[in-house]
Amino acid sequence: MVFESIFVGMLCSLFYVELTGLYAGGIIVPGYIALYLDQPLRIVGTLLVSFLALSIYRLISPYLILYGRRRFLLMLLFGGFLTMTWYRITPGHLPGAMELRVIGWIIPGLIANAFVKQGILETVASMFIVTTITFLLVKALLFI
Repeated sequence: MVFESIFVGMLCSLFYVELTGLYAGGIIVPGYIALYLDQPLRIVGTLLVSFLALSIYRLISPYLILYGRRRFLLMLLFGGFLTMTWYRITPGHLPGAMELRVIGWIIPGLIANAFVKQGILETVASMFIVTTITFLLVKALLFI
């Protein structure tokens, strides 16, 4: 189911970008998020880490030249670093932290990069539209 979800998510993302011009957080993000729709706190944890990465970017961007590839790489690094930090800090400080795990090491950085490029509301709305379509298509494919 993992391969199907990621593949269908990539196809749905591609069609969605072509139709609307909006990215669903990244080309692979909806496929991974669709795998965890039954665990909403993991999606919340992933979005929280993405917002933290965006916040760090906004704090340092006035002092650095961050465009294009540099910004993209920095957002991926922020996402990965914050995910690692999240895994180390949350179990000891937050009750029920195991449910707030982050999806992947790259996904938060991809989402944060899309936040910078097109805005938070557009990214989150697009991500959930494409994720829902991906989830339904994968369930239909597996049912056949």
